[in-house]
Amino acid sequence: MPDKVLITQKLLKSCENQIYEKFDATRLYEQKDPTEFLRDNGNKFTAIAGYGVDASLIGKMPNLKMIANFGVGYDGIDINTAAKRSIAVSNTPDVLNDAMAEITIGLMIALSRKIIPADQFVRQGKWKAGNFPLQSELKGKVAGIVGLGRIGKEIALRCTAMKMQVIYFGRTDQKDQPYQYFEDLMKMAEICDWLIVATPGGKKTNKLVDADVLDALGKSGFLINIARGSVVDEISLVEKLKQGELAGAGLDVFDDEPNVPPALFEMDNVILSPHQGSATRQTRNAMGQLLVANLEAFFAGKPLLTPVI
Repeated sequence: MPDKVLITQKLLKSCENQIYEKFDATRLYEQKDPTEFLRDNGNKFTAIAGYGVDASLIGKMPNLKMIANFGVGYDGIDINTAAKRSIAVSNTPDVLNDAMAEITIGLMIALSRKIIPADQFVRQGKWKAGNFPLQSELKGKVAGIVGLGRIGKEIALRCTAMKMQVIYFGRTDQKDQPYQYFEDLMKMAEICDWLIVATPGGKKTNKLVDADVLDALGKSGFLINIARGSVVDEISLVEKLKQGELAGAGLDVFDDEPNVPPALFEMDNVILSPHQGSATRQTRNAMGQLLVANLEAFFAGKPLLTPVI
C-alpha cells in the first residue's frame, strides 16, 4: 500500500509540512464530517500521526499498522487495542525533558518567592506603603519526585543545583541514582517540602496522589504537577487548598482540560499554567522531527526510533 498517513489533530505547522512532503497525507480534522470520511476512506491509511487515538478510531481503519504519537505521554492512545491488532506505536521522549524540567523549576520559584503576587504588589502601587512580605528559598528544602523517569531525572538535577535534597518514589529502586528511594508514597510525602508529580498518566497512576497523600504532604507542603491532571485527585486538592491544608500548588495540567476548577482562580498561593510544559519552539520542532523520523522508519521497514509497542 502507498505511504498514506492520517493526521488526526492539528500539529505544529513545520511537522505537518514535513509529513505532507514525505507522505501521502490527509488532515482528518479538516473534514466536514470525520465519521463519514473514515467510513469511506479509513481503509486507505496505514499510519496515523497525532494523538487521541481511541478504539473507535482504530476500528474504522482496518489497514492501520502504525501510530506516531505527538508527545511523550501516550495515555490518549488505546494501547491495548493497538497491541491486539499488532499496530506499532511510537512517541517522542527525551526531546522534551529539558523544557519540562525548566517549567517545573519555574513553577517552584514562582511559588516560593510569590513572584506573581509580588508583580501585582508593585503594579498596584502597594510598595510605597511598605515592603513585600518575606518569602522562602528552595535551598535546603526536600523535593520528592513522583516518577524518576527521563523527565524526573532532569528535574532532580535542577533541584540539586538549587541546593535541595532530592528523594523519589517509583515502581523500582534505581540503584544507579544518587537519590534516596521510597517505595511508599505516603512516607515520602510526609518528609517532603515539595511533592513533584512527573509520572506518566493512565489507569495505573489515576489519582495516585489522593487525599491521604496530600494530608501527608501537609500544611507546609507544596504540590507541583507537570504530569497529567488524572494523577492527582483534583477535588481533594482544591479542598485542601481552600482549607489551608497545603501551602500551595503549581499546576501545568488539569483533570478536564481546558476546564479548570474556578476556586483556584482566587488563590494567590496557586500558579496555573495552560499545559505548556513542552510548549517551546525548540522542543515542539524536535518532537515533530522525531515523529516524522518514526514514520520514515516504519515505511522503510526499519525499527522505530522510539517505540512504545
